[in-house]
Amino acid sequence: MKTFCANDFRVLVVDDDPNIIDLIRMYLQNQGFQVSTAHNGNSALSKLQTENIHIVVLDLMMPEMDGWELCQIIQKNHPVPVLMVTARGEMSDKLEGFKLGADDYIVKPFDPNELTARVVSLLRRSYLSQMQTQLSTVRYHDFKIDNQAHEVYIKDKKLELSPREYQLISILTQHPNQVLTRQQLIDLVWGIDFLGEDRAVDVLVKRLRKKIPSNPHYQISTVRGIGYKFEVGDKSC
Repeated sequence: MKTFCANDFRVLVVDDDPNIIDLIRMYLQNQGFQVSTAHNGNSALSKLQTENIHIVVLDLMMPEMDGWELCQIIQKNHPVPVLMVTARGEMSDKLEGFKLGADDYIVKPFDPNELTARVVSLLRRSYLSQMQTQLSTVRYHDFKIDNQAHEVYIKDKKLELSPREYQLISILTQHPNQVLTRQQLIDLVWGIDFLGEDRAVDVLVKRLRKKIPSNPHYQISTVRGIGYKFEVGDKSC
């Protein structure tokens, strides 16, 4: 199972201001994303029907069909994450956006780097959720993780894990024998807005190792100076 890669995702940017579209497209493409654009709601719906769109960056104030209406149509017919971008920053507007199905909200003028970070965060959360659905149960020898029940077993004995301990081991087991950096793990477990130190990952791994000790078939391995990986032998399902 490969890790998150921006090249795998297409972002649809919808805004009636061509300068805003060019700015957002430049920053997203610099991160490796595929980018489609639309200057109005009807064009956006056409792109959603004909292209494989993974997330929509949506301006609120547009002529003919505004962002409110378009967001409702997207959530009904094209269930992908929506990041609203608007000059209307009142709390009532934000709440209305979330009510209509927006997943995040950023106010103009915005920092393009922050917008890009929010796109990455939304896609990572969605991507991880899809992975967990696809891999409902994973087994390595006597180790089993049930991603639907959020339960982990060793020799059929259920482990008592905190929510973050479960999330970390779930992420690691979905990338067997692949190194995940501390920053990747922070983004996926704590969220991209986490302001703490990457030492938090080391502490969580130390706690997990007490509950999931190493054996010849699987172990949580340290890759010095980089991060961690769930090292396994042959996988049995």
